[in-house]
Formats: sequence, C-alpha cells, structure tokens
Amino acid sequence: MMINRRFFKFFSIWCLLAIGTNPADAQQVSDENFNYPISTPTYTKGNGPLLLFDEAHNNASTLKGAYAAFSKLLRDDGYKVVSNTEKISWELLKKAKIYVTVNAMYDLEDWNLPARSAFSTKEMDELSTWVAAGGSLFLVTDHMPCGASVHDLAGRFGINIINGFALRKDGLPEVFSKERKTLISNQITSSPGEEIDSIMCWGGTGFIVPSHAHVISALGDDYNIYLPSNVSQIKRPLPDTIPYISGRGLVNGAYLKYGKGRVVIFGDGAPFSAQLQGIKSEKRGMNHPSATQNAQFLLNIIHWLDCKF
Repeated sequence: MMINRRFFKFFSIWCLLAIGTNPADAQQVSDENFNYPISTPTYTKGNGPLLLFDEAHNNASTLKGAYAAFSKLLRDDGYKVVSNTEKISWELLKKAKIYVTVNAMYDLEDWNLPARSAFSTKEMDELSTWVAAGGSLFLVTDHMPCGASVHDLAGRFGINIINGFALRKDGLPEVFSKERKTLISNQITSSPGEEIDSIMCWGGTGFIVPSHAHVISALGDDYNIYLPSNVSQIKRPLPDTIPYISGRGLVNGAYLKYGKGRVVIFGDGAPFSAQLQGIKSEKRGMNHPSATQNAQFLLNIIHWLDCKF
C-alpha cells in the first residue's frame, strides 16, 4: 500500500471540508483487495488498445497509488495501461488510443491564486490536435487547484471548469441517481446490459459544458461551489467570507465528440479509485458500499472512449 505525498496533501483538504476529519486521523491508502469481476472482458488480457495514464503534471493520483484499482480494473478488461512521465507530444500520443489525466496540478505546494495551467500551450495544441484526429481523452479533475490547472486544456473543448470546492449544502452522501434526476440517461449510463442507476462522488468541482455536450451528472441546487483565493481559508466551519456560487446549471460529468475524437470530463477523482481511510479503513471510491456501480461506470466510460458504442 502506497501513500503519495502530493495525494496526502490533496486528501487532507478534502478531509477538512467534506467530513470535518483531522487529516492526521484519516491517512489513506489504496485498497489492494478491491476486485470487480468482469465476466466477459472486452479484450484478452494485454491485447487491448494502449491507455496512457498521465503522471507528468504533478498528478495527485498515480497508478501505484490512489489509482491502483483503476489500473487493475482496466487491465482485467484487456487494456494495456501504462503510466507516462513524459510531456505531451504527437510522438507520444500516436501510440495510444486513450489518454487519461487525473488531478493534474500546476504546483505541488502553492495552490493559491493566481491560477495557472499544468499544461504548456504546446502540449495543449498537440493533445487537442490528436483528439480531433481521432484520439480519446479522459480528463478527470477535482477541487482547487486542479480545476485551474486544467482550465485552459478543458477550454480547448469548450468546457469552462470552476476552480473551487463543490460541497453539498446538507452534507449528505453524494449519490447521483437517475431517480433523483442528478444522473442523466445517455449512451454511457444506459449502455445495453451495463446500465448505471447511481454513482457516488466525494466533492470535487463543477463546470459548464457547450450545448453539444452530453451531461452525465449534474450538481444543481443541492450544491454550492466555494471559491477561496487562499488555501488557508479552507477550514471547518467554512468562514462566511469565502465567496461561493450555486451549483445550479453546473455539472460534474459530461462527454462530447471533438472532430473525429472523443472527450469525457469528470469533476471528481475519487469515484474511479478504491481507497481505505483512517484507522478503521473506511472505504472510499469504487469499493464503497454505496458505490457498487462506480466500477461499471468507469468501464462504460472507457468503452465509449474506445468507440465500442
């Protein structure tokens, strides 16, 4: 079980905001026992397309850390999943079918405003050109500073990410469901034989999508997004001085086509992990008792990016 230094700081902020826990009491590790059985893998093991997993942009989540279960699940489905520590280039991308970036950050230590991009202009040019030519991008971001770090990259696809902290007003578990109309029926959530009725999230942020995008999950009036200028403002109870906006009209999951390629964006990294938290090893991510469909949801996303439907 690995503890990533950058992820620990990232998770500590979430502890303070979402659950009011002392970070020292909520150390988090990957759940090595998590397993989601796949009765009929999409490919025989190791013979699927190459999925490049970004670890070149101060990413809080890595394949040997918080996203170990992500890697195992997709490898069990036959995909070749490889971590990448190189900056984005056409030579790199042309080897892959899907490029995944999770919780990229512009700086490991300085999360305060002014915001700046984790990706250079050249990298964004190369990536957007590759997607337009038929590549697929899975862009996963999270609360401040992650939203700002990928704001310019998301903007290449017409998406406006909010650099803040999305929190439910009532503090209840963040279950998005078709019954509550916060999980939307579409190609990804209603794939024949793989239908998703609910998913669970843990904070993150929200964004505005262009009219041709398909919404996966919506925040709505249940949420506020808090917009601190300095991380030191983040504490419980939240100070009245922190500005915020309503979650109305904002989403935290969407997908769209871009040229010949495809893009899925999600505003929270936790749903695609499987972690154990604190001395009681409480589950968070795909292993959580209320997140039983998160793993299939991830598979549906990857299958859509792989043009399986």
